[in-house]
Amino acid sequence: MPLDNPMQHSMSAEFDRRNLDWYIDKLVQVLVFMAGISAIIFIVGIFTFITMEGVGFLLEGFSFSEFFLSPFWEPSDEDAPEYGALALIAGTASVTGLAMIVAIPFSLGAAIFIGEFSTGKSREYLKVLVELLAAIPSVVWGFIGLSIMNPLIIELFDVPVGLNVLNAGIILGLMAAPIMTSIAEDALKAVPDRYREAAEALGATRWQVIFKTVLPAAKNGLLGAVLLGVGRGFGETMAVLMATGHSVNIPHSLFDPVRALTATIAAELGETAVGSPHYQVLFTIGIFLFVITFLINLTADLIVRGIRKG
Repeated sequence: MPLDNPMQHSMSAEFDRRNLDWYIDKLVQVLVFMAGISAIIFIVGIFTFITMEGVGFLLEGFSFSEFFLSPFWEPSDEDAPEYGALALIAGTASVTGLAMIVAIPFSLGAAIFIGEFSTGKSREYLKVLVELLAAIPSVVWGFIGLSIMNPLIIELFDVPVGLNVLNAGIILGLMAAPIMTSIAEDALKAVPDRYREAAEALGATRWQVIFKTVLPAAKNGLLGAVLLGVGRGFGETMAVLMATGHSVNIPHSLFDPVRALTATIAAELGETAVGSPHYQVLFTIGIFLFVITFLINLTADLIVRGIRKG
């Protein structure tokens, strides 16, 4: 028998190894591609499902003036159902607006301290704590609003019920603050150090460097962080359901109970007959929420990327 040529054996092994590496590389490319488009597929699938469930009401029973201008929400009334979402929209907007008033000072202040003042391990510890706050489930925040904030508001402000706009706004603001802090800190970190050095060389103090140089340079990222916080507040469900009082009402003060759009879907969807007008109008609210949150997040993404007109 002829003896194996060591060189031919080595070349064959090298060829097999290259073939194996090629197949592995192609497999990884396919997996990465599938992972990349999966988010798009899921979003399109969710929107298609919501639209299919709510399109019947949109084509037959939807009235723009009633839905957006009427405060009367009584979709389960058999004699004369009313589908006015104005009170629900006002409740969502009031809670989200108060949440941003609470969250923006806390988040920007924390981001400035972490990014501009803290150093070394203290910075790392603070960033970890912020991430841990962002990981707290919304139902836990809702339980805090129900069990702690509720009696506290009743005692401090002498109101009959502590489940109201103030309660939900504080809870939602604390929920949105961590993610806003994280994004805002990244925006401050992205400002080149030469900006700070140039300002200091001109004799600016530490605070002047931050307020006159760093914050204007990072304004796109900071605005994007605020918009993402608005999107988080607008789409929150469980905490809002537990802390608002869940009453269909256009709020006139911070102590009025309200009902949010997301909480309405969560509370009523399980009690409606599939395919009924009430069922379909809840999915119409879902379409409205999907579009609003999509536009908010898209705007935030464009601002964070620094895309400007012209």
